[in-house]
Amino acid sequence: MELKKFLSIHILCVLIFVGFIYYITIFIFLDGWLSLQSPAGSLHALIFTLVASLCVFSFFICVLKDPGGVPSSYLPDVEDHEASDQESKRSGLLKKQCDKCSAYKPPRAHHCRVCRRCILRMDHHCAWINNCVGHRNYKAFATLVFYATIASIYSSIILISSALHKDWDFVEVTPIKLFYIATGVVIISLSLTLGTLLGWHIYLTIHNMTTIEYYEGKRAAWLASKSGLNYRHLYDVGAYKNISLVLGPNMLKWLCPTAVSHIKDGLSFPTSREYS
Repeated sequence: MELKKFLSIHILCVLIFVGFIYYITIFIFLDGWLSLQSPAGSLHALIFTLVASLCVFSFFICVLKDPGGVPSSYLPDVEDHEASDQESKRSGLLKKQCDKCSAYKPPRAHHCRVCRRCILRMDHHCAWINNCVGHRNYKAFATLVFYATIASIYSSIILISSALHKDWDFVEVTPIKLFYIATGVVIISLSLTLGTLLGWHIYLTIHNMTTIEYYEGKRAAWLASKSGLNYRHLYDVGAYKNISLVLGPNMLKWLCPTAVSHIKDGLSFPTSREYS
């Protein structure tokens, strides 16, 4: 049952932490700054609640959505020019077979030792969602990181505004002052961490890469440079096309984690050779 995925200490920690950040942002920092009864306070509370809700919704999708496994009926295509005889075809098949689960792997699929299966277009296994990030839930993961970054930055702004609004005695050390400092360090650090992660996945999306492919590409580029050749990621088909393949062709639906009608079977992908 999919709900069993929530029986994880990491997911429990995430939900508790999100609830804590939401509570102190709305009922302590925002209320202390503008008052929740004021029009401005109510508006900020509404906007922050909306962003936080979208963040939690994306998180649930990431946890529950299967990242995409390799169909048991999948067989790789070995009818190419290089594999002209039976021996070379057999060798080609062996190269496309996973040595851990003894199944054939489509392009961009990798074996996850935690999930114990091959995942289509695998990016990484994330303990915080108790799931792999792969072909079918990568968009949900990207929107989760986006909304979490916006929410944490928004929370930081409300915290700082609330702190500046107060008339502090900078000599006296009080529990409320320590609380503001401690939570400020946590939330601002979270904003920087999530912002860095968001920037990383924006880079990957623009270049149509996974995290695994990025590190594989670094080695391939190094080997190519030693031979005097230029390396280009095989699935990089141009920035806009790359983004559309991940987030969808409709820009209005890019930030909707459930708008995934553009996602194909994950067994084949357009390549730069087709667009050259």
